[in-house]
Amino acid sequence: MDVPSALTCQYHAALKALREAIDLCPEPMWNDPADGRAPFWRVAYHTLFFTHLYLQRDVDSFAPWARGRPEAQCLDGVPWDNWRPPKPCAPYTRGDILEYWGLCDGMIDSGVAALDLSAPECGFPWYHMPKLEHQINNIRHIQHHAAILSARLRRAAGIDIHWVGRA
Repeated sequence: MDVPSALTCQYHAALKALREAIDLCPEPMWNDPADGRAPFWRVAYHTLFFTHLYLQRDVDSFAPWARGRPEAQCLDGVPWDNWRPPKPCAPYTRGDILEYWGLCDGMIDSGVAALDLSAPECGFPWYHMPKLEHQINNIRHIQHHAAILSARLRRAAGIDIHWVGRA
């Protein structure tokens, strides 16, 4: 198997795990105030936003989702403004997040195929790594947040998310 095919497969697998967490999240957990600035919906949106962003050639190639809201992708703080807390915004519905999930999952094959995986820089000045390593980092980011959401579901509602080895 070649590297682009392996990346594509693992992107789809990581997104499938995230999708299962989104699908199985009980409504009371979707925007639980106990989760502070990182409610379930916001973690899911954050994950999809950066999946979408980092599938681009570089930061200047990024065209945000048409329904994106300013700062909704920020969890802990806004990095370009001294890490101040993100401005509150109305939560996305599960339908909204699933729509964005579909857009991201649908761009994986063509997005990976369009990348120069041999590029010595990833195209995002806040990351200092080659393009291929950055793509692996992006997949790890998806899986990291899918695991966090999965742990929340298990702890609060006894819901288990299945391991997706490849898709």
